[in-house]
Amino acid sequence: MVPKRRFNILDLKPYMCQRSNMQRFFSVDMPGVQFVSIVLAFSLEALLPVLCLYILLSPGFAAALAAGGPSLARFLRQVTTNGLPVVFAINYVSFFLFAVIQKPKVARRDTAFFVLVDILLRAILFPSLHALIYVLSADWFESFGGSRATALSVVAPTLARSAFFENISGVYLYATMISALPLYVSAFGQSEFLGPTVRRLPIKAGLMLLALFAFALSVGLIAIGAQGIAFLQG
Repeated sequence: MVPKRRFNILDLKPYMCQRSNMQRFFSVDMPGVQFVSIVLAFSLEALLPVLCLYILLSPGFAAALAAGGPSLARFLRQVTTNGLPVVFAINYVSFFLFAVIQKPKVARRDTAFFVLVDILLRAILFPSLHALIYVLSADWFESFGGSRATALSVVAPTLARSAFFENISGVYLYATMISALPLYVSAFGQSEFLGPTVRRLPIKAGLMLLALFAFALSVGLIAIGAQGIAFLQG
C-alpha cells in the first residue's frame, strides 16, 4: 500500500501567482515611506475603475459630473476626503498583514489566523472611519447641515446599502478587494491548518474561491452590522 503523501506548501507554489507577484511590492523590511507610497498607488489603481463603473451604472450621474459646477466639486471632495482615506487605511492594514505572513519568524501563528484578523478589522474600520470622516465633514465643510448628530445618523443606513453597490460607499468597499484577495490567497495557501482542505480543491481555483468567500464574509459583516444599527436607530 502506497502511503498517503502529506500536504506540502511547496506543492502550491506554481499556482500562487498572486503571492509571488505581490511579494515584490510589500515587505516588513522596506522603509515606511516606500510602503505607504505603494499602498497609496495600489489604492488609487483599485479605486478609479470601480468609481468609473459606479458612475456609468448611475443614471444621469455622468452627465451631471460632465456639466461641472457644484456637483463635480462635491463629488471630487467626497472621493478625496472620504473615499481615498478609507480605501487607503483598509488596504494598508491588509497589505501589512500580507507582508507579515511572508516572514515565517514574524508570522508565528497559522496564516489562516491573519485572514480572521483582517476580516474583523475591516468590519470595524470601515464603519468607524466613515463615522469619523462624516463628523469631520460636518465640522469642516458643513455637510449634513453642519450637524454631527445628523452625520452619525446616516452612517449605518448608508453602509447597509453599500454591500449592494447602491451608493458611493459601495465603491470604497469593493475597492479594498485589491488588498484582501492577495492576503487571503497567500494565507490560505500557506496554512497548515487548512492544508488538507485546500488539497481537496482544484488548487488555483480553490484558493481564489476561499479568498472570495472570506471577502464576502467581511462585506456581509459590515452590511449586517450596519443594518442592525440602522434598525435600532429606527
